[in-house]
Amino acid sequence: MKLFPLLLVFAGFTTQLQAQHISKADIVLLAKKEDSLKVPALRILNGTNPAAKLSSDSIFTRGLVRALKVKHSFDYPFDSLITISKIYPPDSSFRIFTWQMAISDNVIRQHGAIQMRTPDGSLKLYPLIDKSDVTENMSDTIGNNYGWMGAVYYKIIPTTWQNKNYYTLLGFDENNIRSDKKIIEILTFNQDGPIFGSRSFVFENGNVFQKNMARYVMEFKKDVGPRLTYDPELQMIVMEHLVSESNQPLKKWTLIPDGDYEGFKWINGKWAYVSKIFNDITPEGKPPTPKTIRDEKGNVEYEKLKGNEGTTTPTP
Repeated sequence: MKLFPLLLVFAGFTTQLQAQHISKADIVLLAKKEDSLKVPALRILNGTNPAAKLSSDSIFTRGLVRALKVKHSFDYPFDSLITISKIYPPDSSFRIFTWQMAISDNVIRQHGAIQMRTPDGSLKLYPLIDKSDVTENMSDTIGNNYGWMGAVYYKIIPTTWQNKNYYTLLGFDENNIRSDKKIIEILTFNQDGPIFGSRSFVFENGNVFQKNMARYVMEFKKDVGPRLTYDPELQMIVMEHLVSESNQPLKKWTLIPDGDYEGFKWINGKWAYVSKIFNDITPEGKPPTPKTIRDEKGNVEYEKLKGNEGTTTPTP
């Protein structure tokens, strides 16, 4: 399973929170509980059979909830649980635990929970229930934590619009024996809790941007690993463009990266699609050479993002 080394990377980027609110006795207690969670956490991923994985998942989930009930547990990082993704937004208002369990090559589930930061250190937890297997069109689905589409998250991108916070999540789903998925989705909160999905992705059709999907799903050939990340300098989600290696684009398991890049830029409360971040220039007799959207001094030429090659706007 390739998720294990990926989660090692996640662990390296786990927010290092100060435990200033936790009593010394509770730090000792949480350390003991964390130690008891290590073995079942590993067996969820590496168990010898489905029954062992299901049993380990149950033991781990119950143990994690008991640990999180300790006062001010939000400030305890659980860093040694290296197969469990733990990510925080910059405002540290919540954290998301996610992990994966493969029942078979074609039956893979994600589990998780959102823990909210509370003023008194009490537990406020939302379980995440993966309903992707009974959802007809996950790209068009908006749901709460009981209608979650499932992913192991590795990045939170905070944005705001009209005084509302939007948390864009980048996640991975080891989908089945033929294909993997990477997912872009928006998390918001209302009075009842978390909402996953938002019709905030827009694509240009002629000169008009039209609203479309509730989340963006990249599905691609197993193990090819196209890039999907956030570039803080460009202030864009950047992803590799996919093409079918067999000229069958509707068969997602044939899609592979072609070396080109596309992405999304946050504009007026929407993630607006940018079809080309780099330009290919092919002089006669020479192979294609990528040309970035930066000038010779390294400044971003933002007009090129809009397709206007004649004028440039240097980085402030």
